Amino acid sequence: MLWTFILNLLLVFASLANGVPARVQVNGTVIALKPQTAVIKIAARRGALLLANDHFLLFAQKANQEQPIASITKLMTAMVFLENNPGWNKIYKISPADNITGGQIHLFLGEQLTIKDLFYTSLVASDNGATMALVHATGLSEPEFVKKMNIQAQVLGLLNTHFQEPTGLSTGDYSTARDVAFMAQAAFQRPAIRKATTLADYTFKTLGGRVKNIQSTDYLLAHPHQDSVQVLAGKTGFTDEAGYSFVGLLQGKQGGPEMIAVVLNTRSKEQRFLQSEQLVNWALASYNWDKIKRQVGFGFQSIFNF
Repeated sequence: MLWTFILNLLLVFASLANGVPARVQVNGTVIALKPQTAVIKIAARRGALLLANDHFLLFAQKANQEQPIASITKLMTAMVFLENNPGWNKIYKISPADNITGGQIHLFLGEQLTIKDLFYTSLVASDNGATMALVHATGLSEPEFVKKMNIQAQVLGLLNTHFQEPTGLSTGDYSTARDVAFMAQAAFQRPAIRKATTLADYTFKTLGGRVKNIQSTDYLLAHPHQDSVQVLAGKTGFTDEAGYSFVGLLQGKQGGPEMIAVVLNTRSKEQRFLQSEQLVNWALASYNWDKIKRQVGFGFQSIFNF
């Protein structure tokens, strides 16, 4: 773990020095990464664009400024939960301790469901009560769980990130666009998180037989824009302090490199998705991907995996 921490620190320092990198070297081949067009500006207060298998940002706008990140916090909660998962088929009963205000409520006092269904309710619907229940299901106290979240942030090299509670409702859960990109990079590599954040909806039954149909807060999953990007995973967030925010694993309609787009503090639900698409389309048009692929000679998925 120590070596992982040191490596991530070095990568973050390298990233801090190169918001939009000019070039990288892969297997002795120097590849230009400087965009061929002017760097785009987005309406969101802060943003970043990261190659999914890389440690260099293609775009950065006030990417080191800290701000609350609302329910994007749940990506870190999910990662810590997976390390303390009591078992997907274990049954959990919703208790008064899980009752938390804020957002839509899908689960009610006394209802029983599997840990798997609890996990999906937390991530698909961004349900705060389900998230608290997920924490309680691990057997850890809330302070113990949050401590693990902050330790994980350190291991990932997220130098400007801190968590105060697991849902994102607190302004004490803050990060930067740059850190969110790297946090999402780690989270989307977990198959369980990747699958949950790819679903437009999810249906299950409680042990009492009640059918629950939950909808994703990621509008792009259910309503993709024509001739735009593919959404491979995503997590939304909103509070008054965080604004409408989004981090997504996106790819062009015709394929190409997978990218992680971060848009923080926009003015509307729709704007955060439109600006994420805008970033990806700009990158696809601004970088010479054909030249990069031709120079290196293998697929996009491994070009920057070094």
